[in-house]
Amino acid sequence: MRTVVDLTRCQGYAQCVFHAPEVFELHGEEGLLYATGVPENQVERVRQAAAACPVQAILLGEEVSVGAR
Repeated sequence: MRTVVDLTRCQGYAQCVFHAPEVFELHGEEGLLYATGVPENQVERVRQAAAACPVQAILLGEEVSVGAR
């Protein structure tokens, strides 16, 4: 599964970090770092993170374009 975060929508609520800390990391107070390729053992956690995002900034799927922002 691939993940893309629309960083223009992300407001730094860090719900993704809470749900999937192995994939998402808050760097400083506002900078989000994340893995675009999700390990198989983290797929369900990343889905929960995407569902928990208050601004729906996380896009998931096998065919997510790296250029999607």
